[in-house]
Amino acid sequence: MGLKNGRCDRCGKPVRALRMSMFNTEMCCQACLHKETLHPKYQEAVAAERAEVLKGNHNFEGIGKPADL
Repeated sequence: MGLKNGRCDRCGKPVRALRMSMFNTEMCCQACLHKETLHPKYQEAVAAERAEVLKGNHNFEGIGKPADL
């Protein structure tokens, strides 16, 4: 995975490190990832990711980013 020009897919802020969202395939900065951990559907996204990985699906695209995130 690359840094996608070193910018967060959500906020566009230039950063040195990005991590993939639990909701979709966006690469996000720490601030955006922190916001998503506070979302009510975050645990649902984590559980769905885990279930897919246990089934052998390492390319799960997530449950989709909630509109209010």
